[in-house]
Amino acid sequence: MSALFNFHSFLTVVLFVICTCTYIKMQFPTILEQRTGFRGFFWKAARIGERLSPWVALGCFAMGISIIIF
Repeated sequence: MSALFNFHSFLTVVLFVICTCTYIKMQFPTILEQRTGFRGFFWKAARIGERLSPWVALGCFAMGISIIIF
């Protein structure tokens, strides 16, 4: 089933995008400098990961547990 039709899969993909963009911005900051256009979406995801990192980490942990259990 596609991630667009399954809410659990959609949340997992969103959390992975946020975590990946934050990691890339920390390791290679010049890649995500552009705030507009297509790369602007990834810059915004990285910004969410930076500002809400405890909550994003908790969400990733909860998603990992739910994937293992369910």
